[in-house]
Amino acid sequence: MSELVFYTNPQSRGRIVHWMMEEVGQPYRTVWLNFGPEMKTPEYRAVNPMGKVPALRHDDVVVTEAAAICAYLADAFPETGLAPVPGDPLRGTWLRWLFFGAGPLEQAVTARALGWQVPAGREGMAGFGCYEDTLNALEKALQPGPFVCGERFTAADVYLGSSLAWGLMFGSIEKRPAFADYVQRLKERPAAQRADRLNEERLKAQQAG
Repeated sequence: MSELVFYTNPQSRGRIVHWMMEEVGQPYRTVWLNFGPEMKTPEYRAVNPMGKVPALRHDDVVVTEAAAICAYLADAFPETGLAPVPGDPLRGTWLRWLFFGAGPLEQAVTARALGWQVPAGREGMAGFGCYEDTLNALEKALQPGPFVCGERFTAADVYLGSSLAWGLMFGSIEKRPAFADYVQRLKERPAAQRADRLNEERLKAQQAG
């Protein structure tokens, strides 16, 4: 049987991948890493030279970056239906919005949170253009619903839903009804609830010392 090893921290983007792991439903081993020296050891840098989580090792394959891991898992386990197969018209939509989340959305939200402002007339230099255009594009994509690929739940929803949930919680994303409704639907998924519970249990254990 293939071995899936998942490296994460309960206060990181690893929570996105943890949800994805639960959606996939394959056995996996979780390696919890603390921020700081544990992520900078030579052993872990051999997995991810950035010294960051999340990371996934699947036998001899190593994948880093949350969106890439979600895409990899969806394709590695096609029986889950978490990715439209090549040739399916939905494949393009799936790729578009999965990487929109990892690109323009993350850039726009991070820039806003750090107080970075794209100068007027220079939007073309930024991959996300501007914060407002990014959120408007995503809101329009979600309005048909219930998921970004219509009636079909996919790995793109894992990534986008996680990003929106985080942004709404901390105020870095505007609380638009389309976003709130979408996040609420996703929170009801059993896999999302299992992953959240595992992370909260780990966090409590860390805090207890």
